[in-house]
Amino acid sequence: MLYGCVVEPVGGQVPDDVLPLRMQAPRTPAATRPPSALARRFAGRTDVFSAMDRAKAEARHRHGRHLIDLSLGCTDQPPPPQVTSAIVRQLGQRSSSAYCLHAATRPLRVSVAAWIRRRFDVTVDPDTQVLLLVGSQEGTAHFPLAVLEPGDHGLVLDPGYPSHTGGLQLASARIQRLPLRPEDGWRPPFASLSHGERESLRLMVFGFPHNPTATVGLQDWLDEAMAMANHHDILVAHDNPYVDLALDGEAPCLLRSPGWQERGIEFFSFSKSWCMGGFRIAFAVGATPLIQALKQVKGWIDFNQSMAIQAGAMVALDDLENWPARLRSLYRCRRDHMVQALASAGWPMSPRPMSLYLWDRLPGAVGAMDSLAFCLKLVRDTGVALTPGSGFGAAGRHHVRLALVAEEPRLTEAAQRVGAWLKAL
Repeated sequence: MLYGCVVEPVGGQVPDDVLPLRMQAPRTPAATRPPSALARRFAGRTDVFSAMDRAKAEARHRHGRHLIDLSLGCTDQPPPPQVTSAIVRQLGQRSSSAYCLHAATRPLRVSVAAWIRRRFDVTVDPDTQVLLLVGSQEGTAHFPLAVLEPGDHGLVLDPGYPSHTGGLQLASARIQRLPLRPEDGWRPPFASLSHGERESLRLMVFGFPHNPTATVGLQDWLDEAMAMANHHDILVAHDNPYVDLALDGEAPCLLRSPGWQERGIEFFSFSKSWCMGGFRIAFAVGATPLIQALKQVKGWIDFNQSMAIQAGAMVALDDLENWPARLRSLYRCRRDHMVQALASAGWPMSPRPMSLYLWDRLPGAVGAMDSLAFCLKLVRDTGVALTPGSGFGAAGRHHVRLALVAEEPRLTEAAQRVGAWLKAL
């Protein structure tokens, strides 16, 4: 434990391949290796989400259509009809079923650059500072592979989105977790990092508006992180898929922080703002060397999305920039409705300033139960699925996330089921 954060060597130890050759441990003979095929760097990680998936499958069998799944941040709203129409029109073209190389993505990269200019008053080069992604989660998971050596230090927030930690694990990095506290408004305590910790860092990965706490965050927080990165030669990867879903205040943006053109990269998505999650399309904007590094790694891993999906994405950026305002109005109504319904059911929960989620401590009636045990028992007994906070880190083990992805009558029913269950405990 270093001051201010927790350091996790891969698999609980420094990886063999970062030690001098004479110090490397002999490889385990094949006959004595454990039966799991999972690499050692992933050992000891509790897969909260797999446990919930199994519990939901069991509950779906038991409760059938009465399962109310509020555990996934996947909207129940369709994409704009103009987007799906553009996709359908393009599907008939032979180019839509062919491999799409980087050069063919230029029209969408030009649309991205124009949207960035309008949205943030920042000028970016579509040829060197923009890269398409198969979802922003893919980008944040692959980026550490592009810029880290095994054993480099990477910092994530606790709680934080799982792909941020997962990307560091893929790169065999040493993971430092920076705990967030509700009494600080979930603000990252960058000032708590010692000089030695800052000097050891190679990469910071985080995002505001923040998943899971539904905290919008402030531009000052990103400016502070970028200033520290500039001083200590750290790279900053900012995950920003919820940029259009702030209900209170304005979402921060790394592209507005001085220094991003040297050591910053920001990830944006069509999934939340235009309800295109299943189409898996997103983009990164950042410093030219970082974009080029990620481009090279992606060239070994995947191709770009179909030209048809890109056609829909261009319509979203070019013609439907204000469409997310409809979602904010919808989610605000759902948030206020669900907060009132839960309070009536005996579980007071605070409204959050980012629109897609509620996030709060477990109700007092569950006693010492942690978030995973709570959510597993809740879905099995009631058919209501929530997300355990422990899936986002140790700091979330006594919290739960609720996604506002159902119509108000279903939210009311969910609250009533939860309330009756709590009273029976």
